[in-house]
Amino acid sequence: MLVWVIYDIADDPIRKKVSDKCKNYGLYRVQKSVFLGDLNANQRDSLAIECEDLIDPEVDSVYIFPMDDESFRKVKLIGQAFDKELVSDEVLTTFF
Repeated sequence: MLVWVIYDIADDPIRKKVSDKCKNYGLYRVQKSVFLGDLNANQRDSLAIECEDLIDPEVDSVYIFPMDDESFRKVKLIGQAFDKELVSDEVLTTFF
């Protein structure tokens, strides 16, 4: 299932660690603090736990939003858009 990971983290080193976690799970960076990609439920839960261990919940936030394919097709891209095909199953399979 596609997931959006969106975070607001005050500390640069912690922000970098969360970013690295997202990359390690194969997520595609959409914006500086926004990642998108395909994770199964176990991966999604593991990423959430790992991020929770890194951040300061008093000042930081990490949102992990699951999204079904039908909703993803309805995403409106305005301005400098990310490559929707890059995060779709079709293009990802060509890289692996």
